[in-house]
Amino acid sequence: MMLNDVKILIGDDSILARKQLKDIISTYGNPVFIEASNGQDTIDQYKKESPALVFLDIVMPVKDGNVAIREIMEYDKDADIIVVSSVGTQSQLKAAIEAGARDFIQKPLNAEQIHHIITSRFEGR
Repeated sequence: MMLNDVKILIGDDSILARKQLKDIISTYGNPVFIEASNGQDTIDQYKKESPALVFLDIVMPVKDGNVAIREIMEYDKDADIIVVSSVGTQSQLKAAIEAGARDFIQKPLNAEQIHHIITSRFEGR
């Protein structure tokens, strides 16, 4: 399974978190990474780039992740959004899933969780 030329959007205000995610995902090939540092930028980049997969933090400036999820889902009901957050409260997670997120990964990042997400979506490529 190789992710060559697959567009993946990473929305996180932490440069380090974005780099860690890119490093893990890059072990599956050469995807095209699109980065956003706040919720509004994530929405704008989604509309511009139409990525196959979105990894999104909840706590971000301008618009938080849950607002971004709702706006992206209004734009594209088939968007595949994975929440990646250290804010693991039940209410935040429930709000993210209700807004349209498909999965949740708790920070700190775990390569095995990323592997599960990638293989479940791109097996056979």
